Amino acid sequence: MRTFILLLLLCTANLFSQNLLTPKNIKVDPNLIKNEVSESIWYLERDGKKLEFGRVITELRKLNSTDLLIKINVKMTPERDTKYVDSSVVKIANFQPVYHSSFNPHRSIELKFGKTHVTGYYADTHGGKKEKINIAASNYFDSSIYPALIRFIELKKGYTPELVIFNYTSDIVKGIQRAYIKDVQETVLEGRKVWVVKTTDDITDLESWVTHFIDAETRKVIRQDIKLGETKMSMEIIK
Repeated sequence: MRTFILLLLLCTANLFSQNLLTPKNIKVDPNLIKNEVSESIWYLERDGKKLEFGRVITELRKLNSTDLLIKINVKMTPERDTKYVDSSVVKIANFQPVYHSSFNPHRSIELKFGKTHVTGYYADTHGGKKEKINIAASNYFDSSIYPALIRFIELKKGYTPELVIFNYTSDIVKGIQRAYIKDVQETVLEGRKVWVVKTTDDITDLESWVTHFIDAETRKVIRQDIKLGETKMSMEIIK
């Protein structure tokens, strides 16, 4: 009986480890990753109408044979001249993070991801506060790019893994957290077979849900539906 219980515990532990994704065990298909620039309209749903909230330009560019740049430029409506720019560098093979920066009118942040520590700085534009960052962490994904990562992993119906992520939003919200793929389904959208991937994360205390519609062949994101509490938004690709 004792032997049976030990075997059951070992099998259960193995099951959970397979559902916990990190750079050490992720399987990324590098053939799906190509240089691209896409633009999406960011809509806010209000009173049954869709109002343009901004434009999101996403760039993926291979810097060399090992490193990938993921750059997101958000132009808010109507302040199109206001810049919201996020840049991340990851390893192509497993999306291990190398560098992240984020600059907008409210704050700026730069992170360098080492083997055992994350270093950099965080600056609050309005409060004038700037702090150095030095946090022990290992074997995680950059929280800002996990939505891009799910495009390039093996997807299958009912797949519900968790991803270990590092997040630094402020001096209060920082460190290792989790992101969750809650459901994966298949459907047809605009005549194309797509994967429908539903995600949430600890960053928003599971209050924000994003449904990604990913072209099954090209793995490009066609649309994202976002629900944050009672607020509904969407991002729809235009080119």
